[in-house]
Amino acid sequence: MLTAILALLTLTSAPFQSGTIVVNVDRPGPNIRPTFFGLMTEEINHAYDGGLYAELIRNRALKDDPAVPAHWSLVNDSGSGSITLADDAVPGTKLSKCLKLGIDKPGTRVGVANEGYWGIPVQPNEHLRASFYAKVSPGFSGPITLDIESPSGKVLASASVSSIGADWRKYSADLRTGDLQSSKDNRFVLSSNQPGTIWLTQVSLFPPSFKGRQNGNRIDLMKKLGAMHPSFLRLPGGNYLEGDTIADRFNWKATLGDISQRDGHKCPWGYRSTDGLGLLEYLEWCEDLHMQPVLAVYAGYSLRGEHVTGSELEPFVKDALDEIEYVTGGPNTTWGAVRAKDGHPKPFPLTYVEVGNEDYFDRSGSYDSRYAQFYDAIKARYPKLQLIATTPVKSRKPDVLDDHYYRSATAMERDSGHYDTYDRSGPKIFVGEWAVIDGRPTPNLRAALGDAAWLTGLERNSDVVVMESYAPLFVNVNPGAAQWPTNLIGYDDLNSFGSPTYWVQCLFAQNTGAAILSTKVDVKAAETKAAAFQGGIGLGTYRTHAEYKDLSVTNNGQTLYSKDFAAGSADWKMVRGTWSVGDGALRQDGNQTNARAVAGDPAWGNYTLEVKARKLSGAEGFMVLFHYTNDDHYWQWNVGGWNDSLTAFQHVDGQDAEEVGKSADVKVETGRWYDLKVEAKGDLIRGFIDGKLVSEAHEEAVPLAPVYAAASLTRSGDEVILKAVNVSDDAVRVNVSLEGVGAVEPVAQAWEITGNLEDHNSIDQPEKIVPRAFTIEGVSPSFEHSFPAHSITVMRVKIHR
Repeated sequence: MLTAILALLTLTSAPFQSGTIVVNVDRPGPNIRPTFFGLMTEEINHAYDGGLYAELIRNRALKDDPAVPAHWSLVNDSGSGSITLADDAVPGTKLSKCLKLGIDKPGTRVGVANEGYWGIPVQPNEHLRASFYAKVSPGFSGPITLDIESPSGKVLASASVSSIGADWRKYSADLRTGDLQSSKDNRFVLSSNQPGTIWLTQVSLFPPSFKGRQNGNRIDLMKKLGAMHPSFLRLPGGNYLEGDTIADRFNWKATLGDISQRDGHKCPWGYRSTDGLGLLEYLEWCEDLHMQPVLAVYAGYSLRGEHVTGSELEPFVKDALDEIEYVTGGPNTTWGAVRAKDGHPKPFPLTYVEVGNEDYFDRSGSYDSRYAQFYDAIKARYPKLQLIATTPVKSRKPDVLDDHYYRSATAMERDSGHYDTYDRSGPKIFVGEWAVIDGRPTPNLRAALGDAAWLTGLERNSDVVVMESYAPLFVNVNPGAAQWPTNLIGYDDLNSFGSPTYWVQCLFAQNTGAAILSTKVDVKAAETKAAAFQGGIGLGTYRTHAEYKDLSVTNNGQTLYSKDFAAGSADWKMVRGTWSVGDGALRQDGNQTNARAVAGDPAWGNYTLEVKARKLSGAEGFMVLFHYTNDDHYWQWNVGGWNDSLTAFQHVDGQDAEEVGKSADVKVETGRWYDLKVEAKGDLIRGFIDGKLVSEAHEEAVPLAPVYAAASLTRSGDEVILKAVNVSDDAVRVNVSLEGVGAVEPVAQAWEITGNLEDHNSIDQPEKIVPRAFTIEGVSPSFEHSFPAHSITVMRVKIHR
């Protein structure tokens, strides 16, 4: 992470008139790994259920809510009936909940409707597969009708099942749409016009899936992933692997077999996962896109701090060995035989195994010993596997270290040379999660510029950085579906689009050489001027209930502001959260992320902010905001953040919160009042808890380079690929010098992405920012090219030795 960042940065510069890019073609560097570009995935933002996994029915097994049949409703056309959630297990399955439909007076029909994931999409001339488990009361004569219908009640596709028995059984039917318009605001209805009682569970509806997989993925999303030319898939990825608790981890054995055998589990991002996309489906996803799996195994630590070590960890080590055998073992092995029974006799290739995820959050310090247990056991049985550590360890030397970065565009651009000086004798690097956080729900062009600049640095250092994957990969753009602000690919029920950064990934992956070429960029940097610290104040929480009182803001002993919340909060702006006043305190009772309330004068500077704070419940601690100029630009002291493990200052620029200075270990107790104080004077910021100095940071102005570049040589040795990113507000005229070539073809093929910084793609404008193909004429061993303002350019120059 950066140790300093600008606050309220003002850039002043003259137009960039010229510069140089020198590429040493005659001295190729290390080879670029074929594994360099890949995908990171996890269940977040309804990435699987309601996203890639093609199932259309929401809460199909009736387990989303223990009290009510969530996402189901009663359909009552001139009759009367009722629906309730019931406990009635289907023998031989994990299906323990069902929907009980009582039809008293059938009228035209009585039934149940599922709303899907923000609607049931249909397309013209489409074949959909429906299935469900059902049983009926004695005397019910059926049939059960299955309809997809529009909001107006128009039937878009229909089928019926005529004979339903008194014992649980699975039924299926095919529905076909006609020559109609595509639509998504529809519902799926099961109904009857006969009296009686029907019990239903695991109601499923699948449209055509990629490569015709029976339990498969959305075609449009898979095609978009394929265009990125990924070489690997990191699975199951991220926090989804760990879960909030050990019980909620990704338990791969519970995701095998028929979907009726999968109980599902709570996802750490606030909703339940069906586990319909299980381990085998991940591996088939890899197979379908010609990728290798990067298998992350659960390593004994979960997000809320629960962890096991020593002998208690051994069952999880054995579980990891079983998982590797399921992936790679022959049909004659125990778990290879299970995979064969599941329908895939052929083993899958596997090179990399990652032990855990983001274990730097484990403040117990147990990861070093936990990693050693996994390392020794896996290497003993599978010595050729490359093992990835999620944070530095001393007990064993990992083959690869997984680094994660979420930053502002400016911070990512400044740090594009992060690995230029990395110790080449150390572990290789997997940048397994990274992104510029700017743009909601997908990156804007400003983010794409920062992302592209960062990628040039990774590619220049691909002798060390063996793999990279942007995160998060997916976001359902419907209201309430997303938990993370900036994501690569957006979609609703029917449509999808790639963000500007998605197109950067496609462009870079489709144009990658075999060997790194030394590239030197010489373009004058902008002058920078840091404004004085100033701005209003605020209070906030992150997935936590807390209250604040006795707030004051002073400057050299003079009171600028004081607040007794017993008088109310009329002068405060509630930006996000569930805020109220009671017992003289300002209280936040919602579970939102980044809940905040703000007040004060934007002209305040050099002040001390003091407040009493008490945690009531939740995952983290307190947010104390200062130098607040608007909702996108402020500083905050995050006390007990990162799942109640760390405390640090952060600078918020757009939607990115960049950590500044060193973090400190702080755990916030529930129910205890804390005295919090932030001193912001000049370029020095200090944070005190109960009078003790905990955090300290400085501001520093750092010039921002306008142009970033990387070059490579194709395997045939007859083509140079140059990638250049101009992040400045002006066009840059550059002399490109290809040193060590005899001659070049006079015309080069090129692609360019450019536009306004706030431009982004969307469902309505899916291709507002996409690459533009063009040719460059007059190319020679030394030629000039003008890179437009805010642009990403890739050019391929044919050379002769």
